[in-house]
Amino acid sequence: MSSTPVLATLEDFRHASSEETRHVYRKVAWRVLPFLFVCYFFNYLDRTNIGIAQLQLRTDLGFSDAAYGVGAGLFYVGFILFEIPSTLMLDRMGVRKTLLRIMVGWGAVTCLTALISTPTEFYIARVLLGCAEAGFLPGIVLYLSYWFPVQRRARITATFFVAIPTSGILGSPLSGWILQNFSGTMGLHGWQWLFVLEGLPSVLLGLLAWFALSDRPGSATWLSEREKAIVTHALEVEHKAKADRGHESLGSVFRDPRVWIISYVLFASFMVANTLTFWSPTIIHNSGISHVVNVGVLAAIPPLMGIIAMLLVGRHSDQHMERRWHTVIPMLCAATGLALLPVFRNDPVLSIILLSLVATGHYSSLPTIYSLPSTYMAGGGAAGGIAAITTLGSIGGALAPSLLGFIRSATGSFSLGFQLYAAIVALGAITLLCFVPGRLLGEETKPEV
Repeated sequence: MSSTPVLATLEDFRHASSEETRHVYRKVAWRVLPFLFVCYFFNYLDRTNIGIAQLQLRTDLGFSDAAYGVGAGLFYVGFILFEIPSTLMLDRMGVRKTLLRIMVGWGAVTCLTALISTPTEFYIARVLLGCAEAGFLPGIVLYLSYWFPVQRRARITATFFVAIPTSGILGSPLSGWILQNFSGTMGLHGWQWLFVLEGLPSVLLGLLAWFALSDRPGSATWLSEREKAIVTHALEVEHKAKADRGHESLGSVFRDPRVWIISYVLFASFMVANTLTFWSPTIIHNSGISHVVNVGVLAAIPPLMGIIAMLLVGRHSDQHMERRWHTVIPMLCAATGLALLPVFRNDPVLSIILLSLVATGHYSSLPTIYSLPSTYMAGGGAAGGIAAITTLGSIGGALAPSLLGFIRSATGSFSLGFQLYAAIVALGAITLLCFVPGRLLGEETKPEV
C-alpha cells in the first residue's frame, strides 16, 4: 500500500494548502506546456511561412497578388471542414493519437509544398494543409481544460499562445535567412528549402507526442495519487458549477447565441491575424525596406510586443475573473492600428509602430476569447463548443488574405482593406460587450487567490 495521502473527498480537496496546490499546477504546467508550446510554434510557422516565402515564390512562379491571397486563404477550407470532427476525436481518442495524426500529416504536406509549380497546385497544397492541421488548436485548448481550472485558464492559455508571436519573432528571421542563403543549393529555390526545413520538425514532434504527453490527469504516471486528486477535484468542482448554464451536447452548442457572438469575435480576430501574418512582410517592404533579411527581422518586432501584452492581459484577466473587457479593449486597439496603417504606409517607423499596436491588441485578446467557451461549457459541449467557435471564426481567416489581395489588385493599395477590417474588428468588440453579459459567462465566480 502506498503511504501517499489521497484526497478521497471534495472536503479533503478544500483543505489542500494553497502552496501545495500551486506546486501541483507548476508541476503540471512545466510538464505539459513546453512541449505543446514547441508544437504550436512549428504549427503556426508551417501555416504562415508562406508570408515570407511569397517574396520569392511569386516571382519564381509568376503568381499575382490575387492568386497568392486566394492560396493563403484556401488553407481554411480544409480547416473548416474537419475542425469539429477532429476536435471531437481528441476528446474520445486522446491527445497522443490525435497529435500523431495531425502533426505528421501537416509536416508532410508542408514539405511537399516545395514541389508546387502552378497556382492550382498551390491551392491544393493549402487546402490539404488545412485538412491535416484541423483540430490542433481547439484540441489543445480543450486539452488544457482537462488539467487547469477556469481560475488559471487564461494565463495558461496565454502562455501557450505565446508560441504564435514567438513564431513570428524567430520564424520570420529564420525564414528570411533560409530564403537568402539556401537559394540555388542542390538546384532548389530558397522557398523550396524553406518548406522542407520547416516541415520536418513537425513530423518528428508528432512522433514524440506519443511519449511526451498523458491523455488525462488520471493516466499521468509523473503525478502522485494525491496530486492527481488535487487536479481532478478542482475540475469536478468547476464542472458542477457549470450545470445550470453549460452544454453537454454539440446540438445545444449551436442553439446558444453566445456561441455565434463569440464566433464572430474570433472571426474578426482571425482577420487581424491573417492580415498580420500574410501581409506584414509586404507592408514593411512597401514602406521602404528592400532587403529580404531586414524585412524578416523587422517583421519580428510586432509579435515581440504581442508577447508582453498577452502574458500581462492573461494574468490580469485570471486575477479579476473578467473576460469581456480584457477582450474588448485589446480588439479596439487592433482596430485603431489597422485604421491608421494606410495613412502612414510610406513611413517604415510608423508602419512598424502601428503593426505593433495591431499585434499587441490581437495577441492579448486571444487567450480571453478562447477562455470564454470553457468558462460555461462542460463535457462534450466544451469539445464541440471550442471546435465550433474556432470553425466559424476561421471563416474570417479564410476571407482575410484573399479579400485583401483582391482589394490591393483592384485599387493598387491596402487602404480600403485595412479600413474595412478595422470596422469589422471594432464591431466584434462592441457586439461582445453588448450582447454577452458577464453573468452568462460565470464572471461572478470568485477568483482564486
